[in-house]
Amino acid sequence: MKFVVITRPDFIPHEADYLHRLFSCGIDILHFRKPEATVDACARLLEQLSDDERQRIVVHDHFGLCRDYGLLGVHLNRRHPLPPTDFQPRSLSASCHGFEELRRQKAACDYVFLSPIFDSISKQGYASAYTASELERAVATGLIDDRVVALGGISETNLPQVGQWHFGGAAFLGAVWNKVGEKDFADNAIRLAELCHVTL
Repeated sequence: MKFVVITRPDFIPHEADYLHRLFSCGIDILHFRKPEATVDACARLLEQLSDDERQRIVVHDHFGLCRDYGLLGVHLNRRHPLPPTDFQPRSLSASCHGFEELRRQKAACDYVFLSPIFDSISKQGYASAYTASELERAVATGLIDDRVVALGGISETNLPQVGQWHFGGAAFLGAVWNKVGEKDFADNAIRLAELCHVTL
């Protein structure tokens, strides 16, 4: 499975340093999501990253950053439901919060997020939306496959279950960023990367 990390919605001190460490720990894709940030503030953070790192970043807002900084792609969501018309991103992804939306978005995107799979770690009261049997049926019908990334409450503990449901990746927010300032920040990311990459 791909190891995907979503940025915190706010900026944090020394964020570029944390992103460098995450890239070196083996994340496959970074989703740059800062919905309240200005384009200039986002650009300042991107300018602190290397070309190689930027080529693994997908933006959720200010899609022009993708073109201007050679990013991997853009991510469609409720704020920005349509792809850019003035350039073609290398990757197009989208957020899905139900099986019908998943079916529709998969037809137009390279990959999609399905959430929330488990109770959220980072959002209070954001509970799982699917039963195990519903997810198993979605796998059996081919709706969940290697183009679907699990999001919502993903942790080291439940990651094996994500693999058993045949998701193509796991997206982390709280399980990564809750370690900011702790000595095991990088060790935690390395462990998550290894678990994703060996989980089939």
